[in-house]
Amino acid sequence: MATRKPQSPLLPETISSFEELRVGVGGCQRCPLWQRATHGVPGEGATKASVMLIGEQPGDQEDLAGKPFVGPAGKLLDRALVEAGIDRATVFVTNVVKHFSWTERGKRRLHKKPTDREIEACVAWLHAEIRIVRPDTIVCLGSTAAQTLLGRDIKVTVDRGRLFESDLARRVLVTVHPSSILRVPSEARAEAYARLVADLERIRAPE
Repeated sequence: MATRKPQSPLLPETISSFEELRVGVGGCQRCPLWQRATHGVPGEGATKASVMLIGEQPGDQEDLAGKPFVGPAGKLLDRALVEAGIDRATVFVTNVVKHFSWTERGKRRLHKKPTDREIEACVAWLHAEIRIVRPDTIVCLGSTAAQTLLGRDIKVTVDRGRLFESDLARRVLVTVHPSSILRVPSEARAEAYARLVADLERIRAPE
C-alpha cells in the first residue's frame, strides 16, 4: 500500500489552476475511497479544451498511473476519437470520482460502482475542472456521469446520442462508457463500437 500523504488544505471550490487541482485531488480525503487507492486521479488534457469527456472513476491501471483513461477502455476511447475525427490531444478527459473504488477477487482489483455519498463528496472537483477548462461541449460517458450532471431521470439506454443544453456547457452529449463495449460479446462488439463512434461524431456535426 502506498504511503499516505497529508490531506491537502486546498478546497475544490477555491482552486483556480491545474496545479492546485492536481495537489488538491492528490491529497483529497473527502470520502473513504482515498484509503485504498494508490493515487487521486485528476483530469488531464488541453487546458482550454472545447470538449471535455467525463467517465465514472479511475480503473486499476489509472489508479496505478495517476492518469485518466490509460487502460483498455482508454485505448478504445482513443481509437474511437480518431475515427470520429477528434484529436484526444485537443480534449480534456476526466471522471466524476477521482479515486478507484474496487473489490478484491483473488489477486485482481475489480471495479466497484461508487456510492452516492462518494459521488457527492467528489463532484466538487469535477465542477472545479469544468470551471477551469470552460468546455463548449461535455461528453458524459456512461450513466454515472450523465446522471451526475443532468439528473436522475437521464437513462443512457434512452438518451444516448442526444445533445442537452446545460449551465455547465453549451451542449452535453450522453453516450456509453467505452468499458461497456469491452464487455459486449465479441460477435456484437464491432456494432457497439461503431455506435460509440457515431455518437462522438455528433459533436462535430454542424447545428
